[in-house]
Amino acid sequence: MLVGHIEEIVRHPVKSFTGEKVPTATVMPYGLYGDRSHAFLDETRKGKFLTITQFPEMVRYQAHFVGDEQLDQYPKVEITTPAGQIIEWGDASLTEEIAEKSGRAVSLVTYPPENVPLGAIEEEHIQLVTDASIQGLEQLWGKSRIDYRRFRPNLFISLLEKIPFVEETWFGKRIRIGNEVELVCKRHCERCMIITVDPEDAYRDPSLLKTVAGERKNYFGVYATVLKTGKIHAGDEVHLLD
Repeated sequence: MLVGHIEEIVRHPVKSFTGEKVPTATVMPYGLYGDRSHAFLDETRKGKFLTITQFPEMVRYQAHFVGDEQLDQYPKVEITTPAGQIIEWGDASLTEEIAEKSGRAVSLVTYPPENVPLGAIEEEHIQLVTDASIQGLEQLWGKSRIDYRRFRPNLFISLLEKIPFVEETWFGKRIRIGNEVELVCKRHCERCMIITVDPEDAYRDPSLLKTVAGERKNYFGVYATVLKTGKIHAGDEVHLLD
């Protein structure tokens, strides 16, 4: 059954930095190619990543791959800082800036293209959000124009029937994207303070999380696991198979 199409594909080369919208991407066994493949480790919390939770201004750093996807090594990762500087991943000045602004000792980690561990993504392979659910949440929150990037999904789906939160009825069911890729929808995405941070200016509005917690049992968005890998493209049809 055709349920919609892919409006946007978003991958995050650097965990907790703003991601990049891409016209096409490879779905690997772990999720989108290179998603959360580069990260800062928070040396003040052993074994933990530095994220927006500890340092909200991370959303003001934009990361993107420069070049084509390769399995032996990543293309260059370029970061645009809040000041407008363009810095490559691994540049000592970027690490120093993040450490100074966050007030934490940090180190870098990069996972190989063929296997980004689940720990970097935290929960499941892919997160998806629908336009109808964004509209439904706008009504619950009482404010218009929620930027879906607050929820940091990989796939932003435009539904044929604009039924808010209908994707929550897909748990245990398969969806096909385009001609190759299949996912199985697994469970709710439980939200945290990250959604309160505006991706444009890092301004925090706690009322959004309060609304999601009170009206939605703190759930918004759906996690999915990869069943079949392949290429996906913005505009690809999304079919519910089960």
